[in-house]
Amino acid sequence: MDVNRRHLIGASAAGAASALATMPEPARAAPLTSTLGRDATQYGVRPGSPDDQTRALQRAIDEAARAQMPLALPPGVYRTGMLRLQNGSQVIGVRGATKLVFTGGASMFQGEGAGSVGLSGLTLDGGSIPLPQRRGLVHCAGGRDVRIHACAIAASGGNGIWFEQVSGDVSDNIFTDIATTAVVSFDALGLIVSRNTIIGTNDNGIEILRTAIGDDGTQVLDNRIEDIKAGPGGSGQYGNAINAFRAGNVIVRGNRIRNCDYSAVRGNSASNIQITGNSVSNVREVALYSEFSFEGAVIANNTVDGAALGVSVCNFNEGGRIAVVQGNIIRNLIPKRPIGTAPDDDAGIGIYVEADTSVTGNVIENAPAFGIIAGWGKYLRDVAISGNVIRNAFVGIGVSVVPGAGTALVNNNMISEAPRGAVVGLDHARPITTDLSAEGAQRYAQVVVGTNAVRR
Repeated sequence: MDVNRRHLIGASAAGAASALATMPEPARAAPLTSTLGRDATQYGVRPGSPDDQTRALQRAIDEAARAQMPLALPPGVYRTGMLRLQNGSQVIGVRGATKLVFTGGASMFQGEGAGSVGLSGLTLDGGSIPLPQRRGLVHCAGGRDVRIHACAIAASGGNGIWFEQVSGDVSDNIFTDIATTAVVSFDALGLIVSRNTIIGTNDNGIEILRTAIGDDGTQVLDNRIEDIKAGPGGSGQYGNAINAFRAGNVIVRGNRIRNCDYSAVRGNSASNIQITGNSVSNVREVALYSEFSFEGAVIANNTVDGAALGVSVCNFNEGGRIAVVQGNIIRNLIPKRPIGTAPDDDAGIGIYVEADTSVTGNVIENAPAFGIIAGWGKYLRDVAISGNVIRNAFVGIGVSVVPGAGTALVNNNMISEAPRGAVVGLDHARPITTDLSAEGAQRYAQVVVGTNAVRR
């Protein structure tokens, strides 16, 4: 039988058309909100309305949480007072397009004992309306797995976020124009604060605090923090990019910090703190600080360009001890600390340490006073200073030699352009000896000066 190819193709096409005609119509794609959660507009929430929508938004949040579904807010502006979060409340928006404007109250979002809470893709505008003390535009207490992600928090009249006894994740958010502090955490239960941008606060950038000294373990990672003011004044309580107080085992890593009135990272009574891999410029007091009642600090692989003092590990008189200061680049120190600090506080120093500390492999350049100091009067014990490079410091390394001071080892360092001396004995901040690295210099039993390469 001779089958014409053209007829065969035509018959095949006709058969295919007939088959398609009998197939059921494909299901239409579901609206985006139905795949993400409940659409807020079905509860009477109206994007762009000039009216206050607190009541409608609260109803939508409650109903979505009861259904164990996220609440999706379409693009638009929503005026609202305080909204309460309950277990499972999750509110999502379109990043850069869903904006909530605060009309007043203690906070915009409040969660009391609420777990599995999430805010994502929202712009929260506080309108610079003053908040009560110890409140944030987002305020959560006693919640597990609280996640604030990809939000913009602006013009808060208090703190940006305030957490108490919370575990969770604050990441990829942008904070601008915050009246006090961007992120405050008290007594964290397991918290990560990462990849946020914080620009323009009046107290501190991030505060990790505890009501009593204890384990905390918060991780502060890869944030960009700039323009931090010490608005209330003080001598170091404010004006810090990252402040850990009484919080043990905190990790501060990979942050970019610029333009702070006081410190880039300040650990106060924070044992086992790790301050590593941060990039710091233009801070006006101690750049990287571990002070008061702590045991254990690692300050390593940071860069500091512009500070009154690069690294300080101090307060042996309060029990502050045990540290490694290693692999940091510290340069361009300034000769004065900010107004408000004690008038006799030193500046123009690369690294300052006191007790049970190893200082190795650091590079220090352009220190108007000292490259490295070990000890303050009698507060010196078991400090090893080795393998460092110090260039252009008035004194290369200063070591306390007053009665009662403990032992320091100074060996294998490279020191150049130190006109007052490569290694000099100190009475507190005052040089009182000739260069101890020079041949025939006076020796002190507690100061072991080994072989150092000195270029005068």
